[in-house]
Amino acid sequence: MKVKVMNVGVISKEEYQKRTIAIAKGIYKPKKGEPKVWFESINSMAQVLSSDNQKLLKLIVEHEPSSLAELERISRRKKSNLSRTLKTLARYGIVELPKEGGKLIPKVKATDFNVKFGLHYSRPVQETAQDVARVSSNAHPADARR
Repeated sequence: MKVKVMNVGVISKEEYQKRTIAIAKGIYKPKKGEPKVWFESINSMAQVLSSDNQKLLKLIVEHEPSSLAELERISRRKKSNLSRTLKTLARYGIVELPKEGGKLIPKVKATDFNVKFGLHYSRPVQETAQDVARVSSNAHPADARR
């Protein structure tokens, strides 16, 4: 089995929004190796990366099913449950569901996960935004008097 590692992070929704805005404005540039996939809490991450879902990923890697129907048979999970789970995993970039010949074919994009969390993941965005504000206020002192 080929190992495909995905960096994931845990950050509050508020901090994620700040981070996204700072990136969009060019205030903050993510560093190499920083997560591209973020969860709002450890609990939400645990739901997506549950042991059942990890077993499902392993089945997909080992059996390489050519359709959802085949995966349904192999996994013994109902199609509605399987479809919902795969869509969630796809939304996080953990699986992809390309369509071939009218069938969705589940493919695993990540087999292993490096989890990163801590207060410093939102701090660089705040510090960078403060630095930009300080520089721009120093650059135009006449604007501050208006």
